[in-house]
Amino acid sequence: MYQNTSHAVMAQRIEAPDSLDDFPTPPWATRALMEHIIHADEETARYSVLEPACGRGHMAQTLREYFNDVRSSDIHNYGYGAVEDFLEAEHANNSVDWIITNPPFRLAEEFLQKSMELARVGVALLVRLTFAETVGRYERIYRDTPPTIVAPFSERVPMCKGRLNKKGSTATAYAWFVWKKPPFITTTISWIPPCRKLLEDDFDYEEAFLRD
Repeated sequence: MYQNTSHAVMAQRIEAPDSLDDFPTPPWATRALMEHIIHADEETARYSVLEPACGRGHMAQTLREYFNDVRSSDIHNYGYGAVEDFLEAEHANNSVDWIITNPPFRLAEEFLQKSMELARVGVALLVRLTFAETVGRYERIYRDTPPTIVAPFSERVPMCKGRLNKKGSTATAYAWFVWKKPPFITTTISWIPPCRKLLEDDFDYEEAFLRD
């Protein structure tokens, strides 16, 4: 039987169990969170933020545009941030204001669980929209600690393995899942409007952008 391998059908990104899940986040997607969902202001700038799956630093470097105190780490040495296994590292509870990251999808639940212990103000995960699915995930997360905001992108966020690609494309839908503390019992759906053209800069794709 003929297998339809079009991008529209093959919307799921499948990685090996031991994959580093190295799909850098385009800076404009991080700015979209800050501009349209968190609504960054002078108070936000005083908060600290940890990016515990920083890769080459594309998200962490963008967060520096909004936070004065940005901490970054990754389990693999990409040449940016500290080298640390976030899930195994010892951190004091409530030791940072925000945790904002694009975690390995297969570990997203574990990242969320630990982040909720460490963050004082909130947690934001950039994940596939399918993170909203499954009975198991509902029972483990959403039944008792639903996200405050689920923010799907109205336009696709192209993520390419191992690199940024301004001309990349994807059939995978992404969204920001945001938990603000103390936990809220209801979830707001807040669509991120088309904003790539406004929030993207050619400099984002240059090596000089990553200047940790």
